[in-house]
Amino acid sequence: MAEEKYYATGKRKSSIARVWLKSGNGQIMVNRQPLDDYFGRAILRMVIEQPLALTETIGKFDIDINVSGGGHAGQAGAIKHGISKALMVYNGDLRPTLKKAGFITRDSRVKERKKYGRRAARARFQFSKR
Repeated sequence: MAEEKYYATGKRKSSIARVWLKSGNGQIMVNRQPLDDYFGRAILRMVIEQPLALTETIGKFDIDINVSGGGHAGQAGAIKHGISKALMVYNGDLRPTLKKAGFITRDSRVKERKKYGRRAARARFQFSKR
């Protein structure tokens, strides 16, 4: 019999994470690398494990993640979003807990586009009176 897998997609900034949960012993693989090798900063690993800690499911699932786009902070946020959504697919009763913590809502903040005639989105060139 095939093992039950739970899939969800998470997004943050310009990063997209595809997350698969399956029952196991808590191994987390990101782009075919262990979590500790892919994310060097401990704070990013903590962000990724927040939904698991909140729902008390650390060590219950092996998690396989494909993530692309953006930097490490955006990717960690996308993975957190994906894990939260996948946990809801696994058990819908976890939704109120995850919702209250704000893990289900997609953080839609993205970089503002550069405007013409300016250095950046809002920054102007230095003004010289004379």
